[in-house]
Amino acid sequence: MPASAGGPGDIPRRLCAVAVELLPVTSASVSLHDEDMPVRLCESGAQAAYVTDIQATLGEGPCQSAARSGQAVYACDLTEGRDAERWPVFAEEATEAGVRATYSLPLGDDETCVGTLDLYRDTPGALTAAEQHTARALAEAVTTALMALARNTEELDQESGRADWLDTLVEGHDCVYQAVGMVMAQTDASAPESLALLRARAFADGRTVTEAARAVVAHELRFPPE
Repeated sequence: MPASAGGPGDIPRRLCAVAVELLPVTSASVSLHDEDMPVRLCESGAQAAYVTDIQATLGEGPCQSAARSGQAVYACDLTEGRDAERWPVFAEEATEAGVRATYSLPLGDDETCVGTLDLYRDTPGALTAAEQHTARALAEAVTTALMALARNTEELDQESGRADWLDTLVEGHDCVYQAVGMVMAQTDASAPESLALLRARAFADGRTVTEAARAVVAHELRFPPE
């Protein structure tokens, strides 16, 4: 059943809305992570979508750190101090978008992180112990929903091909990796170096890494040999 019909694919999106209701945050998103590339699955609004995409484009930010470490990352003040210094470019871009604090919680289990629940706030500040408990409970609920999605997708694959809710997600994800392969061929750079080149060009052009990837695949954007 596709997410738009109220199936399990809609649950992570609903949980983003619940997070905004229960916690002192203004927006939320869920991203899946694969080979250091976050792929946005859903969000509560345009602000969350934009700031999540910034992290994918830059290759840095709280969601990237949470996915790599498997630990929750609470960036309580992006305007100054340690958090602003830790991710300086992301912090500048996020604050310009109205985000002053962000909290990223890993999704998965103790062995594997499959993504993050990312919470965004328009004022600096820390979550209380009770609020952190609520955030962790929401992350666990999102993880459970993703597990159900994986099982549902496997069943649909056996019956009729890829599940509908994955179509847009996988299209964008595959586009980035196709573009990385093309950049490798054009520059003779390694895969990590090619992804870095793609990210840098996307940021310089003021677009997301997915938008830049689509331009590469469409032969509208090329990279000169190193």
